[in-house]
Amino acid sequence: MKLILSGILATTALTVGLSQAHAQYPEHAISMVVSYAPGGGTDLVARAIAPYIQKYLGDGANIVVLNRPGAGGAIGFSEIKRAKPDGYTIGFVNTPNMLTIPIERKANYHWQDFDLIGNLIDDPDGFAVSGTSDIKTLKDLEKYAKENPGQVTVGTTGVGSDDHLAMMKFEKLTGTTLNHVPFKGAGEVRNAIQSGQIMLAAMNVGEVLAYQKGGTDIRLLGSMSEQRSALAPAVPTFKEQGYDVIMASLRGIAAPRGLPEEVAAKLRVAVQKASEDPEFVAKANAMFVPLRYMDNKTYHTELDQAEKEFKDLWQASPWSEKTQ
Repeated sequence: MKLILSGILATTALTVGLSQAHAQYPEHAISMVVSYAPGGGTDLVARAIAPYIQKYLGDGANIVVLNRPGAGGAIGFSEIKRAKPDGYTIGFVNTPNMLTIPIERKANYHWQDFDLIGNLIDDPDGFAVSGTSDIKTLKDLEKYAKENPGQVTVGTTGVGSDDHLAMMKFEKLTGTTLNHVPFKGAGEVRNAIQSGQIMLAAMNVGEVLAYQKGGTDIRLLGSMSEQRSALAPAVPTFKEQGYDVIMASLRGIAAPRGLPEEVAAKLRVAVQKASEDPEFVAKANAMFVPLRYMDNKTYHTELDQAEKEFKDLWQASPWSEKTQ
């Protein structure tokens, strides 16, 4: 009887101890992995929202942003997936890259290997040129591309990225051949368009607007959204200009699958509150970041549907074959 009682007490003590440990989370710094280079849209948002997630986690939380660029995001996504599921490694996961990479090649992760915390951003894609370019409209771009096959160099954030798939859709619609030049992040694409290394930047609208505000001489040719972006009401959509191209990038926060429920719940609450914090919202608006919070369940449904669509696209037109 004493042995049974001792066992029960020991088990109870262990359960209470684990519960208290989770309740004290976080006890040390949290790594927030960004799978793209410094200066890009994801990096800027990560650094902007980190203090607010810290604020709502409480207990002296400290988040350290770590850039892990390369392979279209696969290096960073894989690092998040491999981490211990204890809440001390979280990171941004970007679509379509997170979904398209495992479709096109063997990858070290799948989106269902993550515990989704919440989505933050829904940013439509766009095409942009240098402010000194003679190309003023998408019609100008189509005309030049047809007259100069393969001469339009297009910078993107990698093979299978939203930028790359948008480029492919434009090629298919117009019967043109563009020259794909992948980079590790939007910051590098911006530098390439500034220096004249590329003619066209396939980039999210919010990123282009932020670079314009920062002094980059870059011009948006159109937004790949259903309706004109509230952030750029003067910029016509692709559909308005006769090109039925819709493409956007979701950017959310995830952790390795298997988080203790107490930790997952605390992170989800903190991320939601951070996304709604008036100070953060004001900063996001100032950076031209189109916010769209989704809880983990809604986010899961969105990713599941998007994966099915990208699998169908891959069957019709494998994008890895379009890399120059």
